[in-house]
Amino acid sequence: MSKDLSLFIGQLLRNPREISAVVPSSRALAMAMAAPLGPGIGPVAEFGPGTGRITREILARGVSPRDLVLYEMNGAFCERLRQTFPAVRVVNRPAQDAARDFAGRLGAVVSGLPLLSIPEPVQRDILAAAFKALAPGGIFIQFTYGPKPPVAQEVRQALGISALPGPRVWHNLPPARVYIYRRAAENIAAM
Repeated sequence: MSKDLSLFIGQLLRNPREISAVVPSSRALAMAMAAPLGPGIGPVAEFGPGTGRITREILARGVSPRDLVLYEMNGAFCERLRQTFPAVRVVNRPAQDAARDFAGRLGAVVSGLPLLSIPEPVQRDILAAAFKALAPGGIFIQFTYGPKPPVAQEVRQALGISALPGPRVWHNLPPARVYIYRRAAENIAAM
């Protein structure tokens, strides 16, 4: 068993309410999440990086380690992330802090948070913070195991954001779908 899987399962057993998946994301899902990124995207925040599977792919897409910050609430995951990615900034704070830390400067937010299992008011707070942190034209990338977008319609309307379905990833347990969120006005302007 890999060190990452061992850590993941250990944290799942110790803190089942903090860990929403039964296994880490597959490499195929991580690649799909990182696909919209590249070296010119600017600063990127990852929400809920866990053991760093998606982090690896973000860096593989050319995002500089100095342009990547990881928001992780689980202390054991933070320690592993700091060891694995020493040039990447890892913060043991909630995703909502990104609004204060970046205020309109992020090119993208990549989220591994279990939005479907997060209460709607908290979901709204996380998305509001992400879009306050994002620069104009910035994107919020999220995956879901469910059949519909992971951000509730009410939250999307209240925040003025729209969902664009991305690829379905069959090589993941369970299969997942990637969504890209933008400010709705920016989607209309791009048409």
